[in-house]
Amino acid sequence: MLRRIEFGDYDLIVTFLTLTKGKISVIAKSAKKSTKRFGGILELFSVLDVVCSNSRGKGLPVLREAILKYPFPNIRSKIIKIAYASYWAELINQWMEKGQRQVQLFHLFRHVLRELDLNNTPEAALSILFQIRFLTIAGLIPNLKRCSICQAEMEKMKETRIKFDLSKGGIICSECATGVLQKIFLSKGTIKHLLWIQKGDLTRAVRIRFAPQALMESLEFLEAFVPYHLGKEPRSLKFLRQIRE
Repeated sequence: MLRRIEFGDYDLIVTFLTLTKGKISVIAKSAKKSTKRFGGILELFSVLDVVCSNSRGKGLPVLREAILKYPFPNIRSKIIKIAYASYWAELINQWMEKGQRQVQLFHLFRHVLRELDLNNTPEAALSILFQIRFLTIAGLIPNLKRCSICQAEMEKMKETRIKFDLSKGGIICSECATGVLQKIFLSKGTIKHLLWIQKGDLTRAVRIRFAPQALMESLEFLEAFVPYHLGKEPRSLKFLRQIRE
């Protein structure tokens, strides 16, 4: 469940990321009034089995049945977990078109929510994993292997901290960095971490350990790169930054 907004006195409009239908929005009639039909289960980030009626072009489909599968209650017990999960959900909601099936994204989101609920992996590390994999699925993966101008390989660059140019979507070597306005720097160690997480096994990727510098650099970079290329800064990101501070 990605989003819920109140509609009138008793109804809710709920947006789901589904396995078979992609992103869908439905109306839950009397969801705020009746405890029998959906009492306590229409919670953000939960995984449900749902049955909806066909709208037949006359407004939103109606949510008829909902069975709670994975509630992930620990996420809603800490404000920092809510902040991270809200950011991920908003990225998905902003990027996806309705009815666009995204099986990889469904499994990725469910995986990071489960890890966030279990508390086995730091929230910030999970956010790095989610964002880099999300970018890969969205076709927006940053160029971290070669200079975006001269194509020099990252491994052969002499500098230990490499500048990243948001407008070009990639790293820039020191010889080509003249006039680059953005001040985002990534150490070679951080870049190697990101490249491994991008393609490594998802289960193993959540176990990766970040040094404090790599964690800070990765978050700063991804939380600048993702909104830049989506064309909008999510409101949930502002909230997340306030909570972290």
